[in-house]
Amino acid sequence: MKLNAKALALTCGVLWAATILLSTWWLLLFGFKGALMQQLDHFYFGYSVSWLGGVIGAVWGFVDGCICGFVFGWLYNRLAGD
Repeated sequence: MKLNAKALALTCGVLWAATILLSTWWLLLFGFKGALMQQLDHFYFGYSVSWLGGVIGAVWGFVDGCICGFVFGWLYNRLAGD
């Protein structure tokens, strides 16, 4: 069975972007500090635990998720060898 690498890339991108956006906004809504989420600024330039930072992180997360999803799908298809 082969994976559709493009579909997997899009799915991973959307899910990772939504995860970053919603977890950042969750922290802001309930007033938590978000020490773990603040570490994302080392990987995603422009990210911060703020309303705009959540959107910036979601954009970076979408790109990151797409790349990782595509690489995973491509690698799976190469190694499965059907």
